[in-house]
Amino acid sequence: MISARNITLSFGKRVLFDEVNIGFTKGNCYGIIGANGAGKSTFLKILSGEIEPTKGAVEITPGERMSFLKQNQFEFDEQTVLNTVMQGHKRMWDVMHAKDALYAKEDFTEEDGLKAGELEAEFGEMGGYEAESNAASLLSDLGVKEDMHQSLMKDIPSNFKLRVLLAQSLFGNPDILLLDEPTNGLDIETIGWLENFLADYENIVLVVSHDRHFLDTVCTHVSDVDRSKIKTFSGNYSFWYESSTLMARQMNDKNKKNEEKRAALLDFIARFSANASKSKQATSRKKALEKLTIEEIEPSNRKYPGIIFQPLREVGNQILNVERLQKNVDGRTLFKDVTFSVSKNDKIAFLSKDPLAITYFFDIINEGGKADSGSFEWGTTITKAYLPMEHNEEFTVPLTLMDWLRQFVPTHVTDADEPFIRGFLGKMLFSGDDVMKKTNVLSGGEKVRCMVSKMMLQNPNVVVLDQPTNHLDLESIQSFNEGCQNFPGIVLMTSHDHTFMQTVANRVIELTPKGIIDRLMTFDEYMEDKRVQELRAEMYS
Repeated sequence: MISARNITLSFGKRVLFDEVNIGFTKGNCYGIIGANGAGKSTFLKILSGEIEPTKGAVEITPGERMSFLKQNQFEFDEQTVLNTVMQGHKRMWDVMHAKDALYAKEDFTEEDGLKAGELEAEFGEMGGYEAESNAASLLSDLGVKEDMHQSLMKDIPSNFKLRVLLAQSLFGNPDILLLDEPTNGLDIETIGWLENFLADYENIVLVVSHDRHFLDTVCTHVSDVDRSKIKTFSGNYSFWYESSTLMARQMNDKNKKNEEKRAALLDFIARFSANASKSKQATSRKKALEKLTIEEIEPSNRKYPGIIFQPLREVGNQILNVERLQKNVDGRTLFKDVTFSVSKNDKIAFLSKDPLAITYFFDIINEGGKADSGSFEWGTTITKAYLPMEHNEEFTVPLTLMDWLRQFVPTHVTDADEPFIRGFLGKMLFSGDDVMKKTNVLSGGEKVRCMVSKMMLQNPNVVVLDQPTNHLDLESIQSFNEGCQNFPGIVLMTSHDHTFMQTVANRVIELTPKGIIDRLMTFDEYMEDKRVQELRAEMYS
């Protein structure tokens, strides 16, 4: 068990945590959620000992080993990939080197022999003799191929460094596992492997993630960081979100009798508990929900942005025609023979094992780049709004948010006064003096929210989204997701957020070096279709 007792952390006048008391027990996975800046990652650092609280203490059951996913990609630059993973079990690593040092002595004594024997026994008890093969297996499961295992960390690509550090944190079956954004840099298949690994994990897991599908799959509980406190609720993220939203609606419905409200909540819990049986975490989550009382459900204090795309006109019959587009970069083919037409009501999820492929494709169809061959044509009725993955160049000139957004007002708008501009910024939670912030000092999440304000202002009937959830908190992601679901126009999108892809898209197009795969089905249906997976393997071979 690990617990925080009276944890307080303050920076000057700002109090991040105030007398936090919380415990985490074996067999459970806790999703740490909260708005950007609430202190989720900081809390994990307090638990790991990396940050000393202003007041209070962290208590761990004696003899239990903790592992914390490190985000410093340069810490192990001079180590091999395999050795970096094995250093995840520090005591095992230290014992291995201690006994090797003894055997290397020229004047090896009888006392050295006794000490070496003790170290050999301890090494064996910790699984040291299987350490190298276990580390190699973990790396392979996480998509780090064997030919990289003896490479130095400084010589491998940054996205693979993240996988190695994740393998390091998982290595040796730690009693307490702290994971901060563990899905960063992982593809869909590897995220699936990690979900299965954690769903079957029998020790304590605390995870910070903005991936709702991931949280739903692995978590038995949600620990909500809000207003300098942390409170734990039974169930996964979707249960927390839906139940807190339901409670908020119930509190606002003053005319509804208490008995009716209670019955509705009990019915909701029963339905969700039944759905939990489909999860790999079914047993523990279902038991937790069965013990849940109505009093434990609370409305969320979160503020959700209002993301509503309202087309000025409906799309016509011709939306987008793409003919044999091809793009090569640095001698490799990102995609070729890309041919398809967009139809009314299409919401298309784009996939590729090379994420650059989709970014280049979206840039090309939005006139930001050029293809090596092929063509595309938008219909005359189309008004596009594009959210590129990289948009920092939009914010280099130090304008106020009001002046920044004003420059994108469409020509058909004749009354773009201050209340009009404030309205669009307000929907994205920029209120009061926030609108006078300068664009060159915005955080990543604030820049995305500005870009969404710009998109809504354009009244598009087509939105193109390249990794729209990057830098956003769960509240903004949830609102963005619902906004795209309710949007009556066309959506072309790619995202690492599984839930976003599954709930928005009704068609999937995958760009490969040998052509495209185009299926009219949901994202989950696409990933579970055996014939599609056989075709994918062939297209990337």
